[in-house]
Amino acid sequence: MRYIYLSPHLDDAVLSAGGLIYEQSRAGIPVEIWSFMCGFPPDEELSPLAQALHYQWGTTGAEETIRIRRAEDKRAGEIVGAKTVHFDFLDCIYRRGKDGGWLYSDVFAPLHEAEADLPAQIAQVMVAWLKPDDVVVCQLAVGSHVDHVLVRKAAEMLGRPLMFDADIPYLLNHPDELEPKTARMKESLLTVSEAGFGSWLEAAEAYASQIGTLFESQDVMRDRMRGYWSEREGIRLWRFGQAAASATHVAEVGDGNTTLLSPEGGS
Repeated sequence: MRYIYLSPHLDDAVLSAGGLIYEQSRAGIPVEIWSFMCGFPPDEELSPLAQALHYQWGTTGAEETIRIRRAEDKRAGEIVGAKTVHFDFLDCIYRRGKDGGWLYSDVFAPLHEAEADLPAQIAQVMVAWLKPDDVVVCQLAVGSHVDHVLVRKAAEMLGRPLMFDADIPYLLNHPDELEPKTARMKESLLTVSEAGFGSWLEAAEAYASQIGTLFESQDVMRDRMRGYWSEREGIRLWRFGQAAASATHVAEVGDGNTTLLSPEGGS
């Protein structure tokens, strides 16, 4: 049994659930982070959106940027004890239509009609890599980043139980989106220790190229991450109904908190 965290980009899973990933790996549960939108564009021409973001990240060409970000993600995964897997779908900032035009000038735009079949393509890759007893954790797509929406759509095509985590930092910026994104879902709280939070924060700091864009500064990131963790000293996961409960390998207790179990079912 593995926990598979579906990460739209090279930072999303760790930023959102790094403390839980640490606790799971420490408990002997194999954890993998699958990042989807981290492929290399076929050429070095950049959209205006990509140029602006590269400037913020302190990088130049697309190949250099993706290599830097993949290395950051590998390091972050090592810190929390997860294997990182990188797929070759392009980030929305690099995607073009059939006519060669850029599809997105804003990452929070709705899915372009030219990409209506992209969720199914991503789902096919998931199916090819998933094992029957894998526990799949998907981002809720709070904030409605187009790539987060795409990966959630793909995951929901799998026809298997899913767990969902909240997208950080988007949840912190758009807390009003949580309720509609979790409609009809059951919430569980999984405890993250002080050591787990420390590992989570260290892993988040590994994404050096992204901190300024996502959090303004490292100090702001530390403060916001600590505030998020200390509110509950844990991470919430959501699921639809009761069908997924047996697949999660967590034991729910009275107040909705949960305790991690080992892959064999022991505490």
